[in-house]
Amino acid sequence: MSVTGFTASGYEPLRDIFERLVGDGRETGAGLSVWAGGREVVGLSGGWSDTARTRRWTSDTLVHTYSTAKPFAALTALAAVAQGALPLDGPVGDYWKEYAAHGKGDTTLRQMLVHQAGLPAFPPSAASLDLLDDDALRHSLASAQPEFTPGSGLAEHALTYGHLIDGALRAGASVSLEQLYKETVQPELGIDAWFGVPESELPRVADVEHALPGGPEQFVAELCPTYDRVLAVPAGALEPERLNSTRWRRAVFGSINLHASATALAGFYAHLTSPDGPVRRLLGENLHAEYLTPQVCGLDETIGLTVNWTPGFLRTDTFIGLGGLGGSAAWWSFRNDHAVAYVTRRLHDHSRVAEIAIALGDDLNMEVTCQ
Repeated sequence: MSVTGFTASGYEPLRDIFERLVGDGRETGAGLSVWAGGREVVGLSGGWSDTARTRRWTSDTLVHTYSTAKPFAALTALAAVAQGALPLDGPVGDYWKEYAAHGKGDTTLRQMLVHQAGLPAFPPSAASLDLLDDDALRHSLASAQPEFTPGSGLAEHALTYGHLIDGALRAGASVSLEQLYKETVQPELGIDAWFGVPESELPRVADVEHALPGGPEQFVAELCPTYDRVLAVPAGALEPERLNSTRWRRAVFGSINLHASATALAGFYAHLTSPDGPVRRLLGENLHAEYLTPQVCGLDETIGLTVNWTPGFLRTDTFIGLGGLGGSAAWWSFRNDHAVAYVTRRLHDHSRVAEIAIALGDDLNMEVTCQ
């Protein structure tokens, strides 16, 4: 499998690493993009985009990226706040009446965005629901008993994050996450990243596959055991048969099913912190600062580490960004002033990203000490 693309002077070691990953079979299809000084300085593609290995990965290949979706779901919620359609700190129960069940009414949108809503997993009652039954899944969260008092704990809302945001948007702003993203956020960003891939773009979407022979069960047991419970309901979030279906690609599951290219994600992060960039234009100065600023620090019961959450990102002194289960990740390096994205269809660990980060001098250790 050949590697195509370019590396600007000084970035040649990244091509060596990428070619080795593809050549050794650790990677079967991936894209790597690095932006510095406002331009793309690395754009590499390697491997195949389909399970039959008939379509080569190209610079515009889209792939399901798991939690790299969350910053975009959060940005969409904040866009509604910027429009005056939703309060960031007002009780969600005031406008999403159903959500007030079991004492959740005082939950704020901010708490939802920083994983403090107390619903890190769908309730057991949702076990029989289809993964793409949006309405039923939202209702299951609205009627659920929180696992902790909202605002008092911290646990990444691995699958529930997008449905909580979508529910708040529908109830308070009369717009869905999908609609607001496609009509407002995506055009402002000018980004090739999709919640609900249009039919015309489906031929560009890569198939995902598990690297481990035991499939989803072995993946969770060996690579992310702390996520076992939060990924269990509803079934199917780790099954390639579901993830590679047209139905999944066309649908919106705001926590995890953003389909994007490496270039699109790195380009987003390249302009993320800019006072003149599209995110600032979309949110305004104050909300832009909220988006980038850590709001809560503590032991995240899902991740199993002490972390800083902004509304959408993990942040340390050295980076802001987020990775997804399976190995895709994107970030901005405060240390080196560059943006990086690695997207893959081969679901395994983050060792591939780690090699790239080390070569770039980036520290992606997400664990922090709370002040």
